[in-house]
Amino acid sequence: MTFEPTVSVIVPVFNSQETIEDCLDSLLQLDYPKRNIEIIAVDNGSTDQTLSILERRAAEIVLLHEPKRGPAAARNRGLLNANGQVAAFTDSDCIVESNWLRSIVSALQEKQVGAAGGRILAKIPCNRIGQFGELIHDHHNAIEVCEPPYVITMNWASRLSVLKDLKFFDETFTRCEDVDLSYRLLQAGYDFRYVPDAIIYHRNESTLGGLLHEGFLHGYYAVLALKRHRHFLEQMGHRRSLLNTYRNLGSRLLDCLGEQNRMESACGFVFQMGKAFGKISGSIRYGAWEP
Repeated sequence: MTFEPTVSVIVPVFNSQETIEDCLDSLLQLDYPKRNIEIIAVDNGSTDQTLSILERRAAEIVLLHEPKRGPAAARNRGLLNANGQVAAFTDSDCIVESNWLRSIVSALQEKQVGAAGGRILAKIPCNRIGQFGELIHDHHNAIEVCEPPYVITMNWASRLSVLKDLKFFDETFTRCEDVDLSYRLLQAGYDFRYVPDAIIYHRNESTLGGLLHEGFLHGYYAVLALKRHRHFLEQMGHRRSLLNTYRNLGSRLLDCLGEQNRMESACGFVFQMGKAFGKISGSIRYGAWEP
C-alpha cells in the first residue's frame, strides 16, 4: 500500500523577497497528492516586499503571521495551525526537488523514527564558497556519523503527534533549535533516518565574511544547546575540550598553506574561526564554558 499521509509543509519566512517565490514554486510542483498537502508560509515580521509576495500567493498557500522573531517561533506557529499527520520543514531560501516530500515521508512508516532528514545541496549557480556550504550542511554526517546525531530543519519531516508530545521547538533558541529538539527526540527514545533521495537546494553563504558570521552563530547558540543537554551528552561520551577546538582551527590553517584544495581549506578555517569566537561569546552570555 502506498504511504501518503496528509502533510503540512511549514516554511518560516523573513525578508526573503529574492528567494521565496522560487521556494513556493518548487513546493507547488511536488509529486504528492494535492489533497494530502498544505503549504504553510509563516511571515516572521518581514520589512521588505516578502509579505506582499506572500499575499499574492494566498490562494495557493496558507499564510500565517508570527510577530515573535526567530525561526523556532515561526515554525511553532505553523505547527499550531497544521492539519497534516506529518509536519515537514524547509527554508525560504531553499528549492525542493519534485520527489522530496514523497521520499522523506516514506521514512516515517517506521514508528520508531522520530525525524527524517534529506540531502542538502548548494543552490546552483554558486561560487566555491557556496559549494563549501554543503560540508556545513552535510545531513549524512549529522544523522549517521555524529554522536549524538541531529537533524537540520531546512530538510526535516516528523509525525505531528511526536512533535506535539515534545511541545515543539524551544523558542529561546535563535539558532540550534533543531539540535535542541533532536536531542529531546533522542532522549524520548526515537531514532533518525537519513534519506539521500529527499533533496533540497539551499542558497549558501557566498563570501568569506558571510561564512565567518555563520560560523559565529553556530558556535554561539551551540553553547546553549550543550548547556541544556550536558548530562545527556556526557552519557553519550561527549567531552568538552578547549584543546580540541583550537587543534582543529590550527589544522585548518595549516591546510590553507598547502597546495591542494586551498580554497576549501580557507573556507574551513574561516568557518571554524567564527565558530570558536562564537563559542567564547556564547560561553560568556550563557554562563557556561562549552568550547
